[in-house]
Amino acid sequence: MSIKFYTSQQSIGVASHIALEESGLKYDLVEVDFSQNQQKSGDYLKVNPKARVPSLVLDRGVLTETPAILTYIAQQAHESALALPHDPFDQAQIHSFNSYLCSTVHVAHAHKQRGERWVNDESAIKAMRENVPKTMAVCIDFIEKEMLRGPWVHGKTFSISDPYLYRISSWLEGDGVDINRYPKVKAHHSAMAERDSVKAVESYFTAG
Repeated sequence: MSIKFYTSQQSIGVASHIALEESGLKYDLVEVDFSQNQQKSGDYLKVNPKARVPSLVLDRGVLTETPAILTYIAQQAHESALALPHDPFDQAQIHSFNSYLCSTVHVAHAHKQRGERWVNDESAIKAMRENVPKTMAVCIDFIEKEMLRGPWVHGKTFSISDPYLYRISSWLEGDGVDINRYPKVKAHHSAMAERDSVKAVESYFTAG
């Protein structure tokens, strides 16, 4: 099985990159430089017509969207720390959390720099940007109080939700949210930062 993974340093693709490192699967990594608009190049649009990352290129085709990529990696690495639980409810809990990050939290973050996805009025875009600290804080507060069990997202067992939350929480300072207000999220972020997979991903981009 061949795996080619397209990502960029500042993107949500870091979550899937960490998962690949956790999985032990062999893969080739291709960095997409958004500063050069490589995501809109003809070559990359053949990979992912959405012009976004991450993209996971497999023998059978291309997977996009972080929850799908994370799930696929976990299914292929069933002997790793990412292995999905056998219990259907426990699996659904993982997918529920990841869906919340994808559909709500990431969208709230995107309002800071991607307002043109929703409106073309400059005043509306400015208002969306200025509201990001509030909307992101609401999301993280909900995760802190209602979703993050600790020490990992779903309790004692590490899962594909953990690199996903780690990546999201890495954005909080830039989004005007003080992570110190959320002790469980902060502890989770610190614990993730100590994992070899995270260090490997960070080292890749530092060396690059």
